[in-house]
Amino acid sequence: MSQRAVLPFEERPKGIQRIQTLPDPALGALWDSIIVDVEMKSRLLSQAVLNFTMRGRVARTIIPLHGVIMLTGLPGTGKTSLARGLADRVAKSFPGGKFRLLEVEPHSLASAAHGKTQRAVTDLFAQSIAEAAAAGPTIVLLDEVETLAADRAKLSLEANPIDVHRATDAVLVQLDALAEDHPQLLIVATSNFPQAVDEAFMSRCDLILEIPLPDREACARIVKECLAGLAGVYPGIGKLVGSPQINDCAAACVGLDGRAIRKMVANALASDPQTAMNPERLTIAALLDAAKAVHKTRAKKNSKTEAPA
Repeated sequence: MSQRAVLPFEERPKGIQRIQTLPDPALGALWDSIIVDVEMKSRLLSQAVLNFTMRGRVARTIIPLHGVIMLTGLPGTGKTSLARGLADRVAKSFPGGKFRLLEVEPHSLASAAHGKTQRAVTDLFAQSIAEAAAAGPTIVLLDEVETLAADRAKLSLEANPIDVHRATDAVLVQLDALAEDHPQLLIVATSNFPQAVDEAFMSRCDLILEIPLPDREACARIVKECLAGLAGVYPGIGKLVGSPQINDCAAACVGLDGRAIRKMVANALASDPQTAMNPERLTIAALLDAAKAVHKTRAKKNSKTEAPA
């Protein structure tokens, strides 16, 4: 049974989307589901663990750790799932540590009212996050961090309200305060657009990892994993897992993100009414056609985006 404990919406502090206890088997499954280089996962976990073993013992004048990890990459590469799964793995590294995961909803902090965003950001970090960290080891997931820490050098005071600038200022001030006062806190930030994140925020990150698109081997693993999972419900699909043509499917998937590959399998299952009614009719040919269709759709979208005005 899952140990997940999620507070009702009305009991969560503003800006916090979810609070749950760790470890959590469902989050552990997310970690396993993201197919990236083993060494990358090891480096990520090691940095997170070091945060909780060293920051409270070594002065920041010696090693200036802020307790912030940044995951970047294209949409669909698994950054958020990897961050959630990391929280589970870190908690398992410290049995009995009573860890908690807080997931921030940055868009709820934005406000058209002058000065309100800055105040909301300050309250989030100085109160909600600080209080959680004071109560015990805490991991914070800060998705789409560019929403709160926009690059001030690229903002125009004419086009952007001063509140946006002040919100970034508030984030930086609060990160420094949290780093100083709460060594049992780790913030994992994600961004699809790292170029839009303020450089001062990036400089405070202890580790920045770019999650890449899956290579051919990773594509094959993702497709096989999908088919093996489906075979648990539709046994007839199991025969496709060992097909030598899986390599052709993997090659056809190169250039797609992990989420798109999994959705491609669903598209193949919906390739015709007969297969939709009986998924065990799924064929390698349908998978190949679905992969090609995804590439074609994306190529058409990109050509429209790049077309001159």
